Amino acid sequence: QVQLVESGGGLVQAGGSLRLSCAASGGSFSSYVMGWFRQAPGKEREFVATISRTGGRTDYSDSVKGRFTISRDNAKNMVFLQMNSLKPEDTADYYCAATLRYLLEAIRTRSRDYDYWGQGTQVTVSS
Repeated sequence: QVQLVESGGGLVQAGGSLRLSCAASGGSFSSYVMGWFRQAPGKEREFVATISRTGGRTDYSDSVKGRFTISRDNAKNMVFLQMNSLKPEDTADYYCAATLRYLLEAIRTRSRDYDYWGQGTQVTVSS
């Protein structure tokens, strides 16, 4: 069973950047598809980005495509979300998630496909 801890959230002005990190422990990190999700106040949790076990395949929601980049370092058991050109509508709690998958280049975009979740890190973008 893997444990996930996010960090890197904070307050930033619109147009700025943040880099979120997620540290994994307790499992074979390279066996997990990783994802980032977010939940704004009063809204449902939504998909942001996902990355395959090798890092060779990624996918993004349309709302962040071209601005956010997901990456992973399997040697350090870390996954990252580089967020550029931030907008006030990106304000949310951001969650790291993991799911064990056999296929090396599998990715997952639905929250119900993920088995493990971090506690979240808050991102606030001011206008």
